[in-house]
Amino acid sequence: QVQLVESGGGLVQAGGSLRLSCAASGSIFSINAMGWYRQAPGTQRELVATITSGGSTNYADSVKGRFTVSRDNAKNTVYLQMNSLKPEDTAVYYCNAEAVVYLPGGTNRPLDAWGQGTLVTVSS
Repeated sequence: QVQLVESGGGLVQAGGSLRLSCAASGSIFSINAMGWYRQAPGTQRELVATITSGGSTNYADSVKGRFTVSRDNAKNTVYLQMNSLKPEDTAVYYCNAEAVVYLPGGTNRPLDAWGQGTLVTVSS
């Protein structure tokens, strides 16, 4: 299995910055895409940003130019640098990893793993 541990959330004033981190561990054969999603109260979970193992990135229009996703493949860690934060960025941020995990017997299978979420609150 895969465990994702997030850190870096908190309370910040509008215009401020935060950096989220998410480290994956477990019986990992490989990880393709990693990324961040968020869910505000009363809304559906939405994509924030993703990054492939090769470094290709994808961003929601609402965060382009303000957020930067990066990863350290050697550490199975993904980061989200959030600048110029707005009150509408307030949400629980979830880390996601599209992993392939080892199974007993030497086989492997894909696994879509999620972190427990970290709260980001932006005050006006």
